[in-house]
Amino acid sequence: MAFDLATHFGRAAAWPHGEDDEHPLIIGIAGGSGSGKSTIVQSVVDIVGADVVVQFPHDAYYRIQDHLTYEERLQINYDHPDSLENELMVEHLAALRAGQSVDRPVYDFSSHTRAAETVRVEPEAVIIVDGILVLAEPALRDLMDLRVYIDTDADLRLLRRLQRDIVERGRTVDSVLSQYEATVRPMHLQFVEPSKRYADIIVPEGYNPGAIGTVTSMIRHFLAERNAPV
Repeated sequence: MAFDLATHFGRAAAWPHGEDDEHPLIIGIAGGSGSGKSTIVQSVVDIVGADVVVQFPHDAYYRIQDHLTYEERLQINYDHPDSLENELMVEHLAALRAGQSVDRPVYDFSSHTRAAETVRVEPEAVIIVDGILVLAEPALRDLMDLRVYIDTDADLRLLRRLQRDIVERGRTVDSVLSQYEATVRPMHLQFVEPSKRYADIIVPEGYNPGAIGTVTSMIRHFLAERNAPV
């Protein structure tokens, strides 16, 4: 079935606006854990070009937990907005928007605290901010030129989260399922799902080639207006 722009994108079909040719284009991509955000972001980066698009992940900004024991860190609700240092991310994103480089933090998911190293991020033409809660934070939303929500069924999201956390983050099946029941699902219903109302674009069924094609076309059009290389 073809992806229908008018049906799914609505008012965003007229984007990009292109009023301000000074700051980078900032796109926010949200959706539940395991919805396919990272896959979609990587697809956009691959198509448009890593020299033009930079990924700016929200989960790099989990708070420093060095003052807590490992057991205490395990008890933190990492799916609640308070677990993230949003004020620092807003500061960094505002700096990128102003054309300044930033040193974003790196989070160690195996030890549940921030790593010592940082990653230098340059103010590329397009910055994609992704994370489950990026549309739930008003200060982050205010810095975005386009807001996208990835809408994926809960059962598929859980399967993807299991695979990711076990393979990439060294978690056990029991720990992933316990966390899902205790915090992931309740926080999704309380914070993530309601943030969908702030989206300009809602992408159905997770990874959607038609939607990716449209978003990348919109970015290319924006870059063409700026005379940026694509």
